[in-house]
Amino acid sequence: MLEIFNPNSTDSAGLTEYAPDSTAAGTLVFYHASQGKPLATPWQVALARSTLLTQLSLPEGYILDCACGSGIQLGAHMALLQRPGIGVELDVMRAQASAVNLQSIAQYRNELNSVRMQNTRIVAGDGRDGASVCSAIAEHLNSERLPPIALLHLDPARPRNSRTHGLDEMAPRLDEVFKGWAPYLAEGENGPALLLDLSPRLTHEQRLAVERMVDEVWNGITRTWVWTSRGRGRVDRLALWLGSASTAGVARRFVRIPPSITEEAYVISGGESLASGDGLPVHLRQPPRRGERISILDAALVESGLADEWLKSVTKSEHITWGDVEGRRPQIHHKHPLRLENEMDRMLVQATGRVVALARIQLGLDTVDQLVELVLEHDVAKMTIRVPLAPEIQPKIQGAIDRQLARRHGRREAFLVQQPGDEMFLICIAE
Repeated sequence: MLEIFNPNSTDSAGLTEYAPDSTAAGTLVFYHASQGKPLATPWQVALARSTLLTQLSLPEGYILDCACGSGIQLGAHMALLQRPGIGVELDVMRAQASAVNLQSIAQYRNELNSVRMQNTRIVAGDGRDGASVCSAIAEHLNSERLPPIALLHLDPARPRNSRTHGLDEMAPRLDEVFKGWAPYLAEGENGPALLLDLSPRLTHEQRLAVERMVDEVWNGITRTWVWTSRGRGRVDRLALWLGSASTAGVARRFVRIPPSITEEAYVISGGESLASGDGLPVHLRQPPRRGERISILDAALVESGLADEWLKSVTKSEHITWGDVEGRRPQIHHKHPLRLENEMDRMLVQATGRVVALARIQLGLDTVDQLVELVLEHDVAKMTIRVPLAPEIQPKIQGAIDRQLARRHGRREAFLVQQPGDEMFLICIAE
């Protein structure tokens, strides 16, 4: 028996885990049952994704989130698209929390009495069972027809402590959701609309496997892969937008969420289909040289396969050599400064500067004095380590450098990098 919650009348009785969302200026407080807070989508990220949906032509009908968790992304979709929603969550307490959170979002936006909220429901049940959910909703709302689904959003649960995620670890499974909901999805200009929220740890081959699963149900459906990042050297969200939720001619999209909650996301679109390759630049190892410039780019931008397209907009007839294309600090070598004329472009560069010295040392606490003496020759007041070090030693070395430089009277900022496979450290003056 499915349990149905009406967000307009559900209260928080029995829910104990809640917290204000810092990306909503603390004005929204969300409940997270069953330790759901670490899994919840931040409000700022949810809004950025829903904003992209408003630019598309979706079919008429409900927004469905068939593994809705705390309901935050569903609430953002409903608010910006002005559509009623159906959330499905296997855990009853999470379903209740989701209903309460939808109520909070509607109250925050002064839309609690809107028609869409009156028709919105959260179902505690199996998110794979489209037939049972649609029938229960139709009966609950005294409707003679099943609710049309304008958009299916799926964010399956994944193991929290795994460094890699397999497709069979997702719950619910993609293929089971496709089979259970395909008959109930409304057709738009480009077919049904789906947004699959996937693990950012999927490899290129696993992403291709997802596409094959999709093609088994909707062969040849249009698709746009979307990488979303909040910085910090990683991809926060990886999603596949399908059918009427995709953008024709756009195979890849990179979305950078800015630090300020008042700014809009920075979006870069383009690229080739996944079938054409992973899109990563070609790494070319070359000896480091004084005077050349080194820039460390946003790792998620590089992983999206759109870094080369972005570089064309911030360089002029520049020859770029990739010193590193993977990991948290992808590195390019170039002759002229990057043309970072706006804050959004600067946000995609972790560091950029000119090489002033080379140091062939074993970096450790016992060699900090030697490194600092070399740095002081270039009037440096602060130097940031941007090389991979063991997490237990990195802050100790950085702290030792900071303490020594604080006693001097330098005026310039610098950073320390290292090319993969090379013992040479490069001291760069920041630009």
